Formats: sequence, C-alpha cells, structure tokens
Amino acid sequence: MKKTCLWYLPGAFFLLCAVLNLIGCVVSPTLKETVKPALLPLLALTTCSYLAPRFEEADGRKVFLLLAAQLFGFAGDTLLIHSGFPLFAGGMAAFLAGHVFYLCLFGGESWKGLKGWHWLVAGLVAGFIVAALVTAIGITGALLAPMSIYAMGLMLLMFSGLMGVIRIGGATWWLILCGGILFTFSDAQIAMQTFDVLPFTLRGFVIMLTYLAAQVLLAIGGIRLILKK
Repeated sequence: MKKTCLWYLPGAFFLLCAVLNLIGCVVSPTLKETVKPALLPLLALTTCSYLAPRFEEADGRKVFLLLAAQLFGFAGDTLLIHSGFPLFAGGMAAFLAGHVFYLCLFGGESWKGLKGWHWLVAGLVAGFIVAALVTAIGITGALLAPMSIYAMGLMLLMFSGLMGVIRIGGATWWLILCGGILFTFSDAQIAMQTFDVLPFTLRGFVIMLTYLAAQVLLAIGGIRLILKK
C-alpha cells in the first residue's frame, strides 16, 4: 500500500463515526453516546497513520504534542458523556490539558520573538472577551474562576493561530486559526446550554459539528506544521 494511503482506513472510520454521532445528536442520544468515545482515538490513529511513513520528515516532539492534545480530547469527550459536576469538572480539565499541548505545538512557532507589548495587548483583549462571555452567559459562583481560566486557554489558542497568520502566513496557520475559532464557538455553546441561555433544538448538533470540524482543522494544521508545509 502506498504510504499516502495508509491513513485512509482509520480516516474512513473516523468519518463514519462522526456522521453517526451527528445523526445521534438529532435522533438518538444512545447512538451519540456510543460512538463519541471513538472519535478522537480514530483521529489520533489517522494522524499516526499519516505521519508514520513520513517519520524522517517529522519532529518527534511535535508529533507527541499533537497526539497528546487529541488523546486528552478523548478523555474530555468520555468524561462529558454523562452529567454530574465531578465528570463535568474532569472533562473540562482534560480539554484544558489538551489546549496546553496545542499551545506548546502552535505557540512554540507563532510566539517566537513577540514583544512585551504584544502580550499586554493580547491579554487585555482576551480578558475583555472572556469577561463579556462569562457575563453574557451568566457564569457565577464556584464555576467563575475555572471557566474563566478555561476560556483564557481558548483565547490563547486563537491567539496562536492569529499570530501565525499575521507573522508567518500560509494555509497551515489559517487552518489552525479557524480550528481555534470553531473550538471556542463550540465550547461557548456548551456553556450556554449548561446555563440555559438562548436554548434551541439543534444546539447539540451544532456543538458536535463545530467541535469535530475544529479538531479536524487543528489536526490538519498540526500535521502541516510538523511536516513544515
């Protein structure tokens, strides 16, 4: 089998499970919950299958960071299947850890040489956006601090992509930026669902559609970054 085709099989299974999960969001919670834990492991396997024949071109440290981010996403997906504060807190912690790995991968490239004033402006903008989000959604009490920290992680993820677009350019950084934006949108919808803000029937479908698109874009962007495309 040609090396360019090695990833087709796990990629096809990922696509199948993604479609089944999205169908389940509309018609069957059981179907959605059954296939959800398989999504990120299949994406990680697809990533491995694509990179394995190209190992000589790849930076092993960056490969580890990308796969670690995806596997922490798997942990978050699994924990968030069922309700309850401990599972919710564990799921968000797993996703935050995944964001840290994404930041080490993407920020390690796009943040090089940034000045102090860049970080000051970015911090002020991110702080304003986070404050606006938590106020609009109505997050208060014990959840305010952890949710704000999590939201700052998402802001940094988008900042990494934005700096890459501005300072480096190319399709890779646009993929990463769009992935960060979609991830933020998906998680904002989860928060709005949790706090019953502007409810609508297909919110679960929208959450998973944007989340899966975000993970795929980040995976493709990460692979391109690893292979220096």
